[in-house]
Amino acid sequence: MKKVCLTFIFFALLIFYGSANAEQAPEELLRAIVRIQAMVPENARTAVSLGTTREGNGVVIDKEGYVLTIGYLILEAERIEVVGQSGETLKATFVAYDHNSGFGILRTEKPLKVTPMKLGQSSDVTVGDPVLVASYGGPDAVQGARVITRKEFAGYWEYLLEDAIFTTPPHLSFGGAALIGRNGRLVGIGSLYTRVTLPGIGAMPTNVFVPIDRLKPILDDLIVRGRSREPSRPWLGLYSEEAHGRVVILRVASGSPAEQAGLQPGDIILKVKKGAVKGLADFYRKVWALGEAGIDVPVSILQGTEIRNVVVHSADRDEYLRLGPGRGQN
Repeated sequence: MKKVCLTFIFFALLIFYGSANAEQAPEELLRAIVRIQAMVPENARTAVSLGTTREGNGVVIDKEGYVLTIGYLILEAERIEVVGQSGETLKATFVAYDHNSGFGILRTEKPLKVTPMKLGQSSDVTVGDPVLVASYGGPDAVQGARVITRKEFAGYWEYLLEDAIFTTPPHLSFGGAALIGRNGRLVGIGSLYTRVTLPGIGAMPTNVFVPIDRLKPILDDLIVRGRSREPSRPWLGLYSEEAHGRVVILRVASGSPAEQAGLQPGDIILKVKKGAVKGLADFYRKVWALGEAGIDVPVSILQGTEIRNVVVHSADRDEYLRLGPGRGQN
């Protein structure tokens, strides 16, 4: 019954696209999706915000045991296990986390006996396209969805994803889930649940997916070096939200450059250098435009009733999280 159901869903997608045939059989495709279970020490930098026990999904992307996931699942993990569709459990090693995209990579102690999922072209995914969202659990964990918008997403943790893929209805097990598009290829990795307001429709629940095209230029570097060769962006250690175009600090990371500079929850970011800040994405772009990690970032803030000019000596977030090259956890 499950096989019939899965075949129907998969080929329904192909009909939507007008494709003549798939490159992988439905059952073979879903065997590449695994469950990830990660344990993080209590003294980890991300333990407070992300917890010490994390579980989600991943996708086998090659025959050497490399698994692609959303990075927050494995960030600072001291123990990682991967469970295949057959129930086989394997130990895995942290390989890389890319802050700019949000992708994470791990490697199982031995390759799973599955056919890796092929990477597609997320640039071909457009608004209105039908897609499949698949998490660990076989056919019962596969859900049809549609792309409702492609636009930038600004996260509160100094994160900006241009051209993110938003789909609805949302999948409950979105973390690290596979977004499967044309010909059964992987076009995105699940990151978040959020709501998007569309003109004439209103607020809609949705999942945010990281486009797979963001992975291709950096994949080799992530596997070999543990990070991209792109220059590290200046990191301040702020968790902020946008309210009516203003950037308000929610929390300051312990021991971060922002804390050392005296920034506090409730402060409003008014300017970076001499440029007025117009929203969260604009704030990030202005900071990153100043140079690489380690650059001094002059900001004007409203702290209580006082406007203060503060210089924040930025840092490399990988160093803060102890994720430098060759320092992945086991």
